[in-house]
Amino acid sequence: MLIQLREKYATPLEFYGDAKAALCIAREHGVRVIINDRVDIALAVKADGIHLGQTDVPAEAARCLLGESAILGVSTHNIAQAIVATTMPVDYVAFGPIFKTATKEDLDPIAGLEALRAVRATLGKLPLVAIGGITPANSDQVFAAGADAVATISALLADPARIAENMRRMLVKAPE
Repeated sequence: MLIQLREKYATPLEFYGDAKAALCIAREHGVRVIINDRVDIALAVKADGIHLGQTDVPAEAARCLLGESAILGVSTHNIAQAIVATTMPVDYVAFGPIFKTATKEDLDPIAGLEALRAVRATLGKLPLVAIGGITPANSDQVFAAGADAVATISALLADPARIAENMRRMLVKAPE
């Protein structure tokens, strides 16, 4: 299991503190943690890796800073970006949004399942993570379209009292 810490509003000091605390808990449970966008925070807390967006530090620079053993992923939103990602020193490519999502302010156009299939064909064996609007109800379609994994926020966190239950439902859907 892999958890990505994504923080868009906290100060760097607040994010650093939250990341340290999250990493401590994750380590107790054997869970790997990557940091979204912030190579500096990933380095400072000794996270397992980084997830980069299209406007973040280049993947080559992040790889130099974090080393070969770090997990490095990149978000893509169209086939052209996915093709470029195949030339980067990344461990996986995220693609989407597959469906409508409320967790991003600057939402890229909905890609859909057909585009996901096309990206799957483009990436070859490079792992593909589907992002955007993934729920237990639609995850079967996403895996059938070629995703190796899914990233989800709302489906897990929408009801804080049911996070554990929602997580179990998503894990049942994941291919082995």
